[in-house]
Amino acid sequence: TEREEQNAVAIASNDSFSGWTKTFTDPRLCAAIVDRLTFGGNIIETGTSSYRLAHARTQRTQNA
Repeated sequence: TEREEQNAVAIASNDSFSGWTKTFTDPRLCAAIVDRLTFGGNIIETGTSSYRLAHARTQRTQNA
């Protein structure tokens, strides 16, 4: 489409692409989404862990 040819889109995720199957449970749908998002794109892996995710997990275990 014109939008994808003219504008940039940034997507951030705490999961690697292999972990996306937990969110998109249909493997074919998941593969199609990953394929569409990565075609002609740049993938930047920071290798850092998420402070917010770690904090949420800590809170969940303390409240359980």
